[in-house]
Amino acid sequence: MFKIAGVINYLAVVFLNAFTDLGHKIIIQNTIFKVYDGSTQIVLTAIVNALVLLPFILIFSPSGFLADRFAKNKIMEYAALFAVIITLGITYAYYHGYFVFAFILTFLLAMQSAIYGPAKYGYIKELVGIKFLSSANSAVQAVTTVAILGGIIFYTVLFEGMYRDTLVTESQILQTVAPLGWLLVIGSIIEWFLASKLPNKMIEASKRDFRLKKYVSGVYLFRNIKTVRRNREIFDAIIALSLFWSISQVVLAVFGEYAKDELHVTNTIYVQGVMALAGIGIVVGSVMVAKLSRFYINVGLAGIGATIITLIVLSVPFLHSMTFIAIMFTLFGIFAAFILVPLNARIQYLASRVHLGIILAANNFIQNIFMFTFLLLTTVFAYFGMNAELLFYFMGMIGIYLIRNLYKRYVVEMFFSLMGLIAALRHKYIYIGLENIPEDKAVLLLGNHVSWLDWILLQLPIARRINYMMDKDIYNWKFFHAVFKKGEAIPLSPRAFKDAMKEAHKRLKKGSIVALFPEGEISQDGNIHEFKRGYELIPKDYEGVIVPFYIDKGIFGSSFAKYRPKGAKRNIFKRRVVKIYFGNPLPIDTKAKELRDIILQMREKYEAE
Repeated sequence: MFKIAGVINYLAVVFLNAFTDLGHKIIIQNTIFKVYDGSTQIVLTAIVNALVLLPFILIFSPSGFLADRFAKNKIMEYAALFAVIITLGITYAYYHGYFVFAFILTFLLAMQSAIYGPAKYGYIKELVGIKFLSSANSAVQAVTTVAILGGIIFYTVLFEGMYRDTLVTESQILQTVAPLGWLLVIGSIIEWFLASKLPNKMIEASKRDFRLKKYVSGVYLFRNIKTVRRNREIFDAIIALSLFWSISQVVLAVFGEYAKDELHVTNTIYVQGVMALAGIGIVVGSVMVAKLSRFYINVGLAGIGATIITLIVLSVPFLHSMTFIAIMFTLFGIFAAFILVPLNARIQYLASRVHLGIILAANNFIQNIFMFTFLLLTTVFAYFGMNAELLFYFMGMIGIYLIRNLYKRYVVEMFFSLMGLIAALRHKYIYIGLENIPEDKAVLLLGNHVSWLDWILLQLPIARRINYMMDKDIYNWKFFHAVFKKGEAIPLSPRAFKDAMKEAHKRLKKGSIVALFPEGEISQDGNIHEFKRGYELIPKDYEGVIVPFYIDKGIFGSSFAKYRPKGAKRNIFKRRVVKIYFGNPLPIDTKAKELRDIILQMREKYEAE
């Protein structure tokens, strides 16, 4: 991916944009932290965050129109030029101690980001294509987070170095730290220069015109929301991201007051540093998501991330050590990436090129409506005396609602993602021949059976859901039955054998993948035994192929296999390497004996390598 022309330059632009925006916000927030206490501090911090969010709400329609109508690289270039002008104004406000003016310019700097946002995310798909969509989103998330983390640490350390205890007003503090404004200007100038070098990747532009009257009257707003709602999965993903960001915004808004009142921490380096650890976590989590999504967009990770984050938010009020809270914020960041990367990638994947800008602008719009509303509630609650601890519990309840929504949409994907995470602790799976599985026709997957994990490891690299034929007794296992049913497994038993074959035929006619282990049981001696001919009874009037697979001996000797080679020793510290081979597609009338011979040849070929 990084060999694609423009990728490195693009990531540098993304970094500088986030770094500069965050720098000004941190300076204002630290000034508030030094001057105010209690509910006043929470209210002012919430207002700063609200000023950052409001532009994304107000210019939803124009930003989406611009991203679809004009080259996205040019939008980023002109937005960066706008940032240069704004940061010069911010520097002027610092030197003259104009705190309110600096407050207002926070809004204008955020407006620049609101215009830039849809173009930034829409440019990913144009620049790297579908193949690298998950990897590119992981890279963008990691770079953005490093920029936020770097901005927090960089500007907070410089702020604390310039701050003196004798400074008691906002104006005095801003005038003292005013030279930091020039760093914001320099960052914006470099961003502008790099943005001007980005290649134009626009293939198809929207032909719609923008009418101010329709914008003011709300016609565009309702039309664009309707466009987003046409695809229910896109809309559900946007709502899930909105709930997550709302939780995050409130947590960040109240943590300063919580640290000051409950933990008696007054140094902004410690407070901002702990929150910055969430940024380190997001970088680590983004790398993990990229690896776990190397075959397809692993949306099941979002449900796992939401579950862990909710538990973390609910646990913070019980922790009274900054060390433990620091660990929790790091974990918060790791599992935040589990939500952000796959859901953003999924939205980009499902959105058409012509409406991509509108959909990404709507993503920003809805997220910021949620965050703005939650910050408004935080302000009201703080005004009437609700402390930070109660707000943490409230966010935990919102987290439970988020889990419910993701569970309803992605329960099967969540299950396989969880199984993949657990399996990765003990096993490393290597897949060869995945290109032999067609993406646009029915597939009957047939191969050897070596362990209880076979059905999991076959599914992990395949985006399409596999319809497994399995023993009815296993299908009815108490703890897995709901997942098997939701995952559209086909129960198989001697009494209902013909019905199972009819159901398999029905699935294949729809173009699904159906998998079966013709041996009928897990190997107990390491050999590939006779293949039963049951699958031959499936009618052949569907458009598809048989794809043979061979799972090698890497899992033999583990607790999940029935066969343990003589002299084999278990080593709990060593990960097993298991290779799975997919052979060339075969005609659907391939007989059981011929199929077994082909798989035996695959074993002989690959084990000789």
